[in-house]
This record gives sequence, C-alpha cells and structure tokens, in this order.
Amino acid sequence: MEGCMSAMMGNGPVILSKGLKQLKEEHPPLLNMLEELLQLSLKVEEVPDKVLFKELIVKVQTFTQELDPHSEREERVLFRMMEQYMGIGTGPVAVMEYEHDQAKGYIEAYMEAAEKCENLTEQEMAYNAGLIKNAYYILTEHFAKEENVLFPMAENLLSKEEKEELYKRIKEI
Repeated sequence: MEGCMSAMMGNGPVILSKGLKQLKEEHPPLLNMLEELLQLSLKVEEVPDKVLFKELIVKVQTFTQELDPHSEREERVLFRMMEQYMGIGTGPVAVMEYEHDQAKGYIEAYMEAAEKCENLTEQEMAYNAGLIKNAYYILTEHFAKEENVLFPMAENLLSKEEKEELYKRIKEI
C-alpha cells in the first residue's frame, strides 16, 4: 500500500498548479480567523458572558462567509475531479468531505443556539462555545491534511488540462 500512496504523491516537494496554490493560499487567513474564534470560545467557556457570546456570534458569521466559498470550491470542483481517479465515497476525498460536514455541523449547531442567545444559561453558553472549539480542531487538522496530502496528490493525479480547468472553475466561485 505504501508504494501505491507514494506513486500518487510523487517524491519530494511538490510545486502546486495555480488552482491548488490558490486553495492552499486561502488557508492562512482562515486559520488566523479560526485562532481568534478559539481564543474567544475559550473565554466564553471560562467565563460565560452574553457580551462575549454575542461577539463570538459575529466572528463566526464573518468566518463562515469566508469559509463557505472555499469549501464550495473544494467540494464542487477539486473533490469531484479527484473522484474520477480515486472513486466515490472512499479514500482521502471521502475523509475530506466528512471533515467538512463535521465542522459545518458544529458551526450550524452553534448558530442555532445563537438565535436563542438572550435565553441561554451560562452553562449553555459555555457548551455552545465549545462547539466552535471543536470546529477549530477539525479544521486546523483538515487544512494540514489538504496541504500535506490532498493537494500534492491532486497535483500528481490531474493532467495539465484538468489543472487548468480546476483553476478556471474555482475562479468562478
């Protein structure tokens, strides 16, 4: 199995094509925002406070406005292109989609609770802030997997024409 994976990955550092490079370059700003979300969610867990909880709501909304188009570019374009080589519902693409769903689920659960912000107990505020912390851990590991495994794998799997098509299509999202 190791030989199989290394054949898809290639040897040594990989220079990413424009589309894959763009997806990778979208990670640092998202990671910076995630770090802010983590710090704020930890504060809310420690000292549940409506003002902090509301600040977290605003920051989560801003984050999802940035995350959603990035996720869409991966899910609608990159993952579909990679499935042609790896199959549907298995392997790295399936793992990446599962992690997207997990993180989105935590964020959506938080935002549902946020709608009832005025009526939440301190315990409920702390619990819901923990959902954002969970999303943080999933997404930071997820981005690392994409950068270290998925993107290099895609670079080696996709043809030159497919890489050009990838770039063109992600620019449209």
